[in-house]
Amino acid sequence: MGEAPAITGRKIWLDGRLVDWHDATVHVLTHTLHYGLGVFEGIRCYATADGRSAVFRLPEHVQRLFNSAHINLLEIPYTREEIQRAVVETLRANELTEGYVRPIAFLGEGAMGLNPANNPVRVAVAAWSWGKYLGEEGMERGIRAKVSSFARNFVNAKMTKGKTCGDYVNSILAKREALLDGYDEAIMLDTQGLVAEATGENLFAVRAGELCTPPLPTVLEGITRATVIELARDKGLAVRERPVARDELYIADELFLCGTAAEVTPIREVDRRRVGNGARGPITKLLQSAFFEVVTGRDRKYDRWLHYT
Repeated sequence: MGEAPAITGRKIWLDGRLVDWHDATVHVLTHTLHYGLGVFEGIRCYATADGRSAVFRLPEHVQRLFNSAHINLLEIPYTREEIQRAVVETLRANELTEGYVRPIAFLGEGAMGLNPANNPVRVAVAAWSWGKYLGEEGMERGIRAKVSSFARNFVNAKMTKGKTCGDYVNSILAKREALLDGYDEAIMLDTQGLVAEATGENLFAVRAGELCTPPLPTVLEGITRATVIELARDKGLAVRERPVARDELYIADELFLCGTAAEVTPIREVDRRRVGNGARGPITKLLQSAFFEVVTGRDRKYDRWLHYT
């Protein structure tokens, strides 16, 4: 199983101020460390064609962070505007023109047990340089995926619209299983056996020229997912949110994943079955190119999605 490179940087925004990277520490009895009740976001910043730097869909990401906190009965002790400013400050402090940003709200030390009582809600924002999550080669050639033996969290066992720290144990198990079996990523089914999403990405399939994606009940409301749907419709493609059966993955003309980390990544093989021609398909390539035109500011039609730093 491949080793992920260690990340590092200069500064982290912690509880309202920038501190040195290695000083951004928490107590070993931090409640979230023990029980997993915390929420986070993943955000990307891109160098734009005009020499500036822009955070992609910053307000939407910060809103989802607050939605996740609300779902989990956490009250973030900062406003949305303060968190947005913290994201920009952290990028600047780390001198990043491009990078990945990780805001997290978590329960600090105090009470232990399943009732966190009055433990403080702490907030951090980190940023670092992070390349293609599923590899440069994967962006062009496509990745190999397997259907996981682990099901996506059931919608009423743990709500699926929040990015909750502890929920991702489910994704870690699926990811590690896939890597140990020689694949790049895992595709997770819901508890009814229908396709849900990958370990940290939404999934799209192309069949007979139509773009389809699993509906929202069991999947995260992906911001990149929403972006892809809008871009596809603007280009005249038919898009349908509908249930997707496992064997539809095998007979799809094209498959791709999308997410903040993965961006738009094609899938060339699922469960040792070649997808389409076994390479990045034309619709995937079209949407991948359109996505990067948007995030780098080359397509000014979507400038509303860019928060210049």
